[in-house]
Amino acid sequence: MKQYQATNTIEATPEMIWKVLTEASGYQEWDPYCERIEGTIALGEKIKAYTTLSPGRAFPVKVSEFIPNRKMVWTGGMPLGLFKGVRTFSLTPQPNGSTTFRVEETFSGPMLKLIGKSLPDMTEPFQKFVEGLKRRAEEGV
Repeated sequence: MKQYQATNTIEATPEMIWKVLTEASGYQEWDPYCERIEGTIALGEKIKAYTTLSPGRAFPVKVSEFIPNRKMVWTGGMPLGLFKGVRTFSLTPQPNGSTTFRVEETFSGPMLKLIGKSLPDMTEPFQKFVEGLKRRAEEGV
């Protein structure tokens, strides 16, 4: 198993963060590693993510869990679970009105050893993702 994660405190409500997080057309405005997201971010929907880490390549994922203002999970990979990526977005409201946001991706499956060598280090992209989301949500867009 291979895992990446990033966490940040955002001075915004979970509702505001959720609005930014589920607006597919806006990702490239605040996530420096996102070229675009195609599709509708909603439960059961299939979307395609395009990143600057692999220009022009689509990463198809399914929105497999969708609890508004709390949690969202994107799942993708190869058939039969040979390689699987699960990205989880979690929002936890704090008593002072801020929100703790966490994004985590876990890669697993029998092909991980082979495919894992070609995966880019997601540490910086995840950190930039949460920083961009924080800026965007705190602007109140």
